[in-house]
Amino acid sequence: MTRIVAVANQKGGVGKTTSAVNFAAALAEEGNRVLVVDLDPQGNASTALGVEHRLGVVGTYEVLIDQKSVTDAIYPCPDLAGVWAIPATIDLAGAEIELVSTVAREYRLRRALESYLAETPDQVDVILIDCPPSLGLLTLNALVAAGEILIPIQCEYYALEGLGQLLKTVELVRAHLNPDIEVSAILLTMSDARTRLSAQVAEEVRAHFGEAVLATPIPRAVRLSEAPSYGQTVLTYDPGSAGAEAYRAAAREFAARGTSAPEPGPSAADEGTVAS
Repeated sequence: MTRIVAVANQKGGVGKTTSAVNFAAALAEEGNRVLVVDLDPQGNASTALGVEHRLGVVGTYEVLIDQKSVTDAIYPCPDLAGVWAIPATIDLAGAEIELVSTVAREYRLRRALESYLAETPDQVDVILIDCPPSLGLLTLNALVAAGEILIPIQCEYYALEGLGQLLKTVELVRAHLNPDIEVSAILLTMSDARTRLSAQVAEEVRAHFGEAVLATPIPRAVRLSEAPSYGQTVLTYDPGSAGAEAYRAAAREFAARGTSAPEPGPSAADEGTVAS
């Protein structure tokens, strides 16, 4: 059964897109067939995967407005065997406004993916949806379509600031739109083992989320920042780098645990900060 995973955090700059594309690459290395759905109008995931996303390219916008099917919008990633992508063009920026008055607007992506999987049930093993840094209609479509959520959290001050809002949104989606969704994994990003702050953040995140936190943190690394500018993930840009190895380890753990990770406890809904 295909796992559909929304990679979400309404805070920007937490390594969300970096995590989505590198998880895709790492999962593909393990023999999985992966589809990345770029739901961020900035199109950064499309860039990192080397997929064209200029104006006029068929992508997530056309899928959401029912102009094209998922099959029409899928492109193979040139440097990653086993990875495909649905790119995001600038047109996607206007999709939320266009969908406001439409019927069942929250279900557009879900229905499109369900149709695709019904037609080609053995095509992909994992679908990763890269969400925009907001809790608008695009992210809502991802949460309704997905069975699980991967939340990247940066190891920096105010790491948990605002996260309660995301978790409350997940609860509302579960109650009214998608009863099967769960937070399956928390990924610590931008970790610096040389600083006490990173250790404090990791400790607090684990106190909030328990076993849902993946054991491997992603380090702050120059190679991770450089790779997208070359249209690559870090696993192809510098396969032996610390960042590449960390994403491989985190992705293996994510794949092995399936959706069995426990939900965050009640305290996870409380917003918090980490003292310096």
